[in-house]
Amino acid sequence: MSRRVLVIEDDPDIGRLITLQLAELDCESRLVADGVAGLAEAQAGRYELVILDVMLPRLDGLQICRRLRAAEQHTPILMLTAKSSELDRVLGLELGADDYLTKPFSMLELAARLKGMFRRAEQLAAAKVAAAAAPAAAELIEVAGLSIDLQRHEARVGGQPVELTAKEFELLAYFARSPGRVFTRTQLLDQVWGYSHSGYEHTVNSHINRLRNKIERDPANPDFIQTVWGVGYKFAERPA
Repeated sequence: MSRRVLVIEDDPDIGRLITLQLAELDCESRLVADGVAGLAEAQAGRYELVILDVMLPRLDGLQICRRLRAAEQHTPILMLTAKSSELDRVLGLELGADDYLTKPFSMLELAARLKGMFRRAEQLAAAKVAAAAAPAAAELIEVAGLSIDLQRHEARVGGQPVELTAKEFELLAYFARSPGRVFTRTQLLDQVWGYSHSGYEHTVNSHINRLRNKIERDPANPDFIQTVWGVGYKFAERPA
């Protein structure tokens, strides 16, 4: 089944290469070179993924990402940023982008990222179908006021629902399944994002910061996702 991908990129050469790579992956793609038109298309169309450049005419990619997430559109977003723009990468992840690639990038790396994002989207969809078919069998993790329904892909703090992106929930669930186990950033990249490339560890940091802001009483002193200095992160052990 062909997937639909929206590409919002104003560089015609990069846009053409991306659409050619998408065709190799049996994807239908639409290329839009303007930020305002790209936002409208993302809001109106049904796409499995959005590839979004930061620097766009009329409306930049960060604003597009912010508006889509504010409207509770959780279509996975792969953001493209300039190699020198660390701030754009950080802001994109904080605003809800699922991943980013720095320019220039290889088509092999792009293909690997896309395959990983498609695979995780399929797993999420399958889990939701299974939860709907067998709600009584839902697997729950509950600790200190945090409730994680692994089948329904829902999280609550103090009984109140928490709005998480698909990637944020996947990361939270991965931690919660192994309380007390310490994971390095490289391990989390490999297991949750599906790749392990040096230089992309900040992806993990940004997602953890966003998770803490949503689930922790005091994000600066987290109860659930704890830092193990010099190593990585762990989820708090459940009381006996």
